[in-house]
Amino acid sequence: MDLIDELQWRGMVQDIMPGTKELLAKEMVSGYIGFDPTSDSLHIGSLVPILLLVHLQKAGHKPFALVGGATGMVGDPSGKSEERNLLSEETLQFNQEGVRKQLSKFLDFNSSKTNAAELVNNYDWFKDFSFLNFIRDVGKHITVNYMMQKDSVKKRLDGETGMSFTEFTYQLVQGYDFYWLYQNRNCKLQMGGSDQWGNILTGTELVRRKAGGEAFAFTCPLITKADGGKFGKTEKGNVWLDPTKTTPYQFYQFWLNASDEDAKKWIKIFTLLPKEIIDPLIAEHEIKPELKVLQLKLAQELTCFVHSEAAYEQIIKTSKALFGGDALAFINETDNAVLETSGLPIHEYSGEFPANIVSFLADSGCFASKGEARKMVQAGGLSLNEVKITDINYQIELAEKLKGKYLLVRRGKKNLDLVIA
Repeated sequence: MDLIDELQWRGMVQDIMPGTKELLAKEMVSGYIGFDPTSDSLHIGSLVPILLLVHLQKAGHKPFALVGGATGMVGDPSGKSEERNLLSEETLQFNQEGVRKQLSKFLDFNSSKTNAAELVNNYDWFKDFSFLNFIRDVGKHITVNYMMQKDSVKKRLDGETGMSFTEFTYQLVQGYDFYWLYQNRNCKLQMGGSDQWGNILTGTELVRRKAGGEAFAFTCPLITKADGGKFGKTEKGNVWLDPTKTTPYQFYQFWLNASDEDAKKWIKIFTLLPKEIIDPLIAEHEIKPELKVLQLKLAQELTCFVHSEAAYEQIIKTSKALFGGDALAFINETDNAVLETSGLPIHEYSGEFPANIVSFLADSGCFASKGEARKMVQAGGLSLNEVKITDINYQIELAEKLKGKYLLVRRGKKNLDLVIA
């Protein structure tokens, strides 16, 4: 399969400009995707654009990862119902460095290769671009009528919050990125999520009107969950690629807990496994879904890709001990340093003992509130050191700490937390 055929089989193409497939078949193409530095870590929603760049490079083309130091100062209105808080320049610089480090893990930046990946920051070409020069050299090429037709603009104008001039100009700023990369890096292709289609087209239009050139683009669908929940969100928030924000263990569990329907889609989108391996896996899963072969393979591939094979092996060892063996023995027999980096969600409790079970669960962060903790205890779904606790007035004694330091909280069958007390 050529690149577009493969991406279409994987369910990773939604909109595509005419001629894009032909261009990719004809020559080595430089293509880019922008990453928004609103945090110092990317999350699993960023894996789709990362993988688009990986597929692009694997097919022999040259990927550019653009960190939006300038666009991050403006804020993209696409898919947003209200204006975002603007980040300071210092915060953006800190976030950019975190994103830059993460992207370096997934792409081949070996400069000896003709299709070596490159990282660029649009702040570099915007920092000395005056407002007057921008509206004169860029703004005159795109009409207000054209900008008003974009869905991201229409939705906000029809809503209650409206849209600031800052956000209205975002598509011009992003469009200029494409023009600059076209002129200075011979970049002819932009990719992104389907919510970016309007912004991307502004870029291709700017290349056409300002440079007299021809640019191409395609987008991938926004990832959804079969149950209607937001992809990449758990009860604890975003699933991050940074192991200090989401432990490898929690990361692995997210993929392992995918529904059957989601796993069938995600195994194609989020792994680099070829069709010859994926199709038999799906067929095997259809016959015996209770074995969760898709989820297990999905979790393995993603954990190794984002973290490491060593992290995956430690997770399997930990999981076997905690869910299929003697959890208390595992904690007592494992070195503390290894235990605390084994991937288990770690919480800290600095309160006094005896400690009320409900207060302890909330104060340690195992539950978001006392109300949630109380419900779980009353429902019989809470165990402390593998002993079920159903009394909301239960008092935890000092002597219950494992190795004089730890308490093991089990929420239901699947969720474990290690509390350092």
